[in-house]
Amino acid sequence: MTEITDLAALRRAMAENAERPEGPARNARAEQLLAAAEGLNVPLAVIEALGHQLSVYNYSSEKDKMFVPFARLLRLWDERPGDFDAYETHSLHWVFKWMSAGMLDQPHIPLASIEKWLGEMERRYRLAGYSERAVRGAEFSVAAHVGDLARAERAYAAWLAADRDEMADCHACELYGQGLWQVERGRDAAALTAWRPVLEGEFSCAHEPHSVLAASLVPLLRLGRAEEARAHHLRGLRLVRPMESMRAAYAEHVEFCALSGNEARGLELLAERPAYFTDTGHPRSRLDFLAVVTLLTGRLTELGLGAEPVPGPAGRAWTARDLAAHARTEALALAELFDARNGTSYVGDRTRARMARQPLVDRLPLGVRTLRTAAAPAAATPPAPAAETSLPALLAEAHRLADTLRPEAVDAWAAVARAAGDGELAAADRALVADHEAMSRGPEGAELFERAAELYAAAGDPGEALAARARGAYFHALRGEQDTALARVTGLSEEVRALYAAEATGVRQTASVLMSRARILMHRARTGAGPARDAEAAVREVPALVEGHGTPDEGDARLVARVAESWGMLAELAGAAGDRAGAAELLRRAVAEYVRAGVPWCAVEYEVQVAALAEEAGDRAEAERALRAALEHGGPYLEPAGQVQLHLRIAELTAGRGEVAAAAEHALHATYWADEAGESGTSGAWARQQLGGYLLRQGRCAEAAEVLESALADLRAETHGDGAVVQARWWLGDCLEELGEHRTAAEQRLLAADIARHWPEQRDHATLAHLAADSLGSAGLVTEADRAYARAGELWRALGDTRLLVRSLRARAWLALREDSGTAAAEGLMTEAVAVCEEALTNTTDSRAVGGLTRELAQTHRQFGDLLAQAGGPGGVHFERAITLFGSLGPAGLHDRTAAELAAAELATELGHPEETAARAHAVLAAYGNADETDETVRTRRAAAARLLGTAE
Repeated sequence: MTEITDLAALRRAMAENAERPEGPARNARAEQLLAAAEGLNVPLAVIEALGHQLSVYNYSSEKDKMFVPFARLLRLWDERPGDFDAYETHSLHWVFKWMSAGMLDQPHIPLASIEKWLGEMERRYRLAGYSERAVRGAEFSVAAHVGDLARAERAYAAWLAADRDEMADCHACELYGQGLWQVERGRDAAALTAWRPVLEGEFSCAHEPHSVLAASLVPLLRLGRAEEARAHHLRGLRLVRPMESMRAAYAEHVEFCALSGNEARGLELLAERPAYFTDTGHPRSRLDFLAVVTLLTGRLTELGLGAEPVPGPAGRAWTARDLAAHARTEALALAELFDARNGTSYVGDRTRARMARQPLVDRLPLGVRTLRTAAAPAAATPPAPAAETSLPALLAEAHRLADTLRPEAVDAWAAVARAAGDGELAAADRALVADHEAMSRGPEGAELFERAAELYAAAGDPGEALAARARGAYFHALRGEQDTALARVTGLSEEVRALYAAEATGVRQTASVLMSRARILMHRARTGAGPARDAEAAVREVPALVEGHGTPDEGDARLVARVAESWGMLAELAGAAGDRAGAAELLRRAVAEYVRAGVPWCAVEYEVQVAALAEEAGDRAEAERALRAALEHGGPYLEPAGQVQLHLRIAELTAGRGEVAAAAEHALHATYWADEAGESGTSGAWARQQLGGYLLRQGRCAEAAEVLESALADLRAETHGDGAVVQARWWLGDCLEELGEHRTAAEQRLLAADIARHWPEQRDHATLAHLAADSLGSAGLVTEADRAYARAGELWRALGDTRLLVRSLRARAWLALREDSGTAAAEGLMTEAVAVCEEALTNTTDSRAVGGLTRELAQTHRQFGDLLAQAGGPGGVHFERAITLFGSLGPAGLHDRTAAELAAAELATELGHPEETAARAHAVLAAYGNADETDETVRTRRAAAARLLGTAE
């Protein structure tokens, strides 16, 4: 550790410490620096070290420690104010506000002491000539905290009415406090209006928009603006996660999870911050955190998960039920301390209300991987069965569901069987029980159809008995017994035709047997065991029979469904024969029939096939229509895995026509259904990767980063392909770079480059290496950046990409200049860049490439001139060369030429050559003599030229 020998060294050390992450290590270093300052025998050194110590305490979990350095600072001020410079004088008065808030947050400090301090703050601000704004703001905080609403309203009005001056909190912090008061008074919409400038980036500071994003979550949910709440959660959590001092804001993110059906994610957040359970330096935020823990674990207990293990205070294992009780006890004990100090029940009342909040959304998809904590249906909630449980009611419901082909019919008949027990059921009903049980077992239930057939026969329905045996034959075919099944169903078909001809059975039973025969022949055709023409002939018999009987009305769902299935089979045969257009038309007919039958969920598969055929034909609009229809038709019966695939395909098509926001919405739904399907690590990871890309394309980088990091936890080259992994890391690197997280951006780009280096085509590898170098340079890692640029340059050279090779050389030149080791290395790299560009221009035979290479050479000379000027050397020759080259490009190079001209003029001014400055300024003005006055670039260049001309004259 560098020894502190003077004030300059102390200041460097404090600046370095200020950049360290919040926490005990930074606080301990501040204490060491104060001890070092005391050894310098420089009063200002001690003052600055005390201020630094106070600041790091304030931005940590040890806020209770900041009163001691402040008391010492105040004593030094009262005894020797002349030892304080202007900055430290300002800082001393500034932190008065921290003391007011800090005292409120510590229940052991009496309210009378806080009120006395408020008066002292007012007196000192008046003496210093400051506005009352900060004082009234502090008074408002005291009144709002204790629940004196009348005084709080008066102080709030006085706060806003007072003039803003240098002691006023920044705009972002003031708006945060104003919005909180609107929420407190039940005015959620007004709060969000107040917060808008912070949320939109107009105002920001060290803690904003972090706090506002967190505070907005519950109001947004209450207002039904769930999509915004989701975005604020993903964006805001990323901001507060590394900041130890933001326990209250972190708690609001946990609360959001508890109120939006994301309890499992809430538990993940608790696991990330075990110290938040026990850090005692800031009791008020600990109270907020414990109240939210109570809410979350209480919610889990209500869901029947009270015995599940959850993260909690270190030292023991916790269940949700145990932690709920513990956190409630701790929270209420803390609230009681505040209320005893304040003489009101306000804090306790608010805490109890917060712990009792009920969910505002059943389940809000977040895009990140989140396991569901409560049992969920396989798909969206289907229509509920009849509430009655008497046998007649169950029978009526089972008949209704069977007659309308509802998927729940199987369970309904099972319920009838359980309710009847050994009691008597009519033979027909016992037949239906056996028939549905056989269907529920799939191929393994083939033999059960024989029992159903016997019961149908006993009930006097020989046609239905034949239909049951035909269904059994089809199930035998599915088990591989195709010849036996065909022989059996052929005989059954002959029998049912005879019965139908004798009017001993109906069209519905006859159609059922013929459909089973068609299914068996279709199965043989698919497996190559039988010719397609036999299958087609069998299939056509079904609609011929049904429609020959008269077009069935919509109430006869079974007959309409038989016709629909027939068109679907014929579509399959047409597609196999290469008739794609005919197949699509038959599929659309099948869909229409299923919809007419009132069973649209049966049409989902056919709409998906229509979409596939449309995509093959290049009709993306029809493909999207069909997929959207499939989603609509599937309704409550579409399985989660099917939801995933449909949403992903719609997202791809939607993004392809530029509707990226809509694509993101579908990808988001895909992530939700993947989690529901138990496919988080497979289709869920792919959906998250896609969602991250769509969010990035919208500029929503913080959200995209959260989603992509979640995706990368599950993306595997062997499952998803290494291209998907590279793309996710590439996108994540772009997000992190945009967010200013340059070092981690470089890590992601290098990891992606390491995979891409094994690919036969090396352009992606080169691009990623170049991007990683950019990030490393932005992170201040000069040596590493130079190495990455060199790697990229070698790849660009091998690929024959002169333009990007030259750019890598120029970037290395600027890095060399940053090394403070002289300009020789930097000049050498710029010289090489010029030579590479000139050689490419000499050797190119492509007239289209000449313009691009000329521009690159001009830009290289321009940067060479800038580099030499910055290093104190003669860059004029390179500026002149750049001006000539840009000029050769004509109108396309005008703005670049004038920019180079102005740079050369600036250099001439610095070197004391007013004639050259004036000449170059005149050249710029002449270049824009007839230019468009509304062009911002034109106006800017003219203004700069006029300024330089004035300086020269």
